[in-house]
Amino acid sequence: MGRKTALRLVDTRTLDRGQWLEVRKGGIGSSDAAAAVGLSPYTSPLELWTQKTGRAAANTDVADDLDSPMYWGTLLEPYVAAAYMRKTGRKVRKLNAVLQHPTFPFMLANIDREIVGSPDVQILECKTAGEFGSRLWRDGVPEYVQLQVQHQLAVTGKAAADVAVLLCGQQLEIHRIERDEDVIARLIVLEARFWEHVESDTPPPADGSESADRALRQLYPGGGATLDFSEDRRLSGVFTELVTLRRELDAKGGHAELLKQTLQQAMGDAARAVFASGEVTFRRSKDGTRLDTQRLTADHAELVAAYTVAKPGARRFLIVD
Repeated sequence: MGRKTALRLVDTRTLDRGQWLEVRKGGIGSSDAAAAVGLSPYTSPLELWTQKTGRAAANTDVADDLDSPMYWGTLLEPYVAAAYMRKTGRKVRKLNAVLQHPTFPFMLANIDREIVGSPDVQILECKTAGEFGSRLWRDGVPEYVQLQVQHQLAVTGKAAADVAVLLCGQQLEIHRIERDEDVIARLIVLEARFWEHVESDTPPPADGSESADRALRQLYPGGGATLDFSEDRRLSGVFTELVTLRRELDAKGGHAELLKQTLQQAMGDAARAVFASGEVTFRRSKDGTRLDTQRLTADHAELVAAYTVAKPGARRFLIVD
């Protein structure tokens, strides 16, 4: 039995950015797939949940952020697609639609380009990676991108996709990803489980990542109440384990600092030291400048007051045992 064709949920040519973001909230897009199943290096399930439930804005509005990799990825996407066509001889075109899985409506997909007239491959995913991001591509397509593409193949029913990645602005690599029914079956189960959290408005558990920490601070800005967990055996056990682990980390951190200082003292003024198993560098950064706020306030108090804005306080997690 043949695979069902994806549904064209929305024509993106008629949407402004706000409307497009609202459509994205209605399901799990291909770029959300790795986060939904807990395998994204950037976004935790909890942070994704805050975005899908409207508690936090999705990190996609980067049109004016020149320092964002997402900005450059969007800007360079048509050039990557053009380079792919030149290198492979295949034709591609924009789809201009949000697609929806015919059976699982929470699964959505935006396809960068569809490949025309090729029986072997039907989807093109365009990527860019800078000096840091390119390290993730040393062993091929990173896992989070593989999951993104398998999600696209699941939604569209297609057999294969090419991932064209521009590394450090000058090297184009093309990777073929074939449809994997086992991966797709597991992906659907895990994404459905995540979407149950969205529909029931129940947050998934934190996973220890920086992303989850951001989400917790967004969700719970803090109040003045005191909770008594002394009779909760599970949470009391978590607290005891945390205290013990913190002590071990403090001890190991002190020892690591001693080892570092031993090497620094042996290096003296040298900038680099080589060992049998690696090397270290110990260089002075360039001199910089800073604003003398105390002097500015003393000399121009009214000017400083005019440009002073309130900064919300942050919650601190302190252990008392």
